[in-house]
Amino acid sequence: MSKPKVYITRKLEEKYVKAYQEQLEIRMWEKEEEPVPRETLLKEAADANALFAVLSDSIDEELLSKAPQLKVVANMAVGYDNIDLEACEKHDVIAANTPDVLSETTADLGFSLLMAAARRIVEADAWVKEDKWQAWAPFFFAGSDIHAKTIGIVGMGRIGEAIAKRAAGFDMNIQYHNRSRKKDAEERLQATYVSFEELLETSDFVVTVVPHTKETDKMFNRAAFEKMKSSAIFINISRGKVVVEDALVHALKTGEIQAAGLDVFEEEPIRADHPLVGLNNTVCLPHIGSASVETRKRMVELCMDNILAVVSGEEAITPIS
Repeated sequence: MSKPKVYITRKLEEKYVKAYQEQLEIRMWEKEEEPVPRETLLKEAADANALFAVLSDSIDEELLSKAPQLKVVANMAVGYDNIDLEACEKHDVIAANTPDVLSETTADLGFSLLMAAARRIVEADAWVKEDKWQAWAPFFFAGSDIHAKTIGIVGMGRIGEAIAKRAAGFDMNIQYHNRSRKKDAEERLQATYVSFEELLETSDFVVTVVPHTKETDKMFNRAAFEKMKSSAIFINISRGKVVVEDALVHALKTGEIQAAGLDVFEEEPIRADHPLVGLNNTVCLPHIGSASVETRKRMVELCMDNILAVVSGEEAITPIS
């Protein structure tokens, strides 16, 4: 009996999949830092029983209609904007993701961005490396305090709660907005539920960790940035499409807000000529929220375990509901 066929859309070191090779026939894209071309993905999916995908891989009606043997798509992310769930249901394909295992690591990155933007760390680092440090002055690279300030978290899911735990360690006043109140989180984290408008108007740091949905699409627009304090710092570790980037650029250039730390963008990857990249008051990262060796290893294992479960006739471990 032949083994179920799995196609992995990014190159992984063999050590990460070795344990699964006895039970699965594994193929993968071979180029280190290039996404799999669409034509190659369609070709490989045609006889695959499972796909191991990432956010830039579009799993849509076109692909699913050409993959009659496909049983499961395991997405190496919490988000699944790239997967057409209705099409998956139509073609009887299970979609799974990797929740929980990356929450703490992503929160680490989010709080790192907050600190880097507030204390102008990237700017100061560049100043030294470009040999511009000639003297010292009282307000030389003076940034903003983090301790005892007010943080407003938009989206109090697992990552939002993990951000709040870190904020508590800095004696920050924690407030949040979510589509529904989470009274248990309020008690555990000493967090206050506020409206979106109040959060924008009163927070020193606005951190968004919402998924991209019809409701959250472009929620951080010109009106939203106008409501923020001129000293506010905006952090986005959720999805680029929750932000109107032109409005954010305007807010940063005109002083409507003080600074931003961004791990995600509307279109990825962005290039060096992107308007946000050229701003000194913006820290831009290449979507590395969960990028620690330990967490990425756990994400790979969860994807492979989801695949193995489904092709073995069992339920997925973390199906997307």
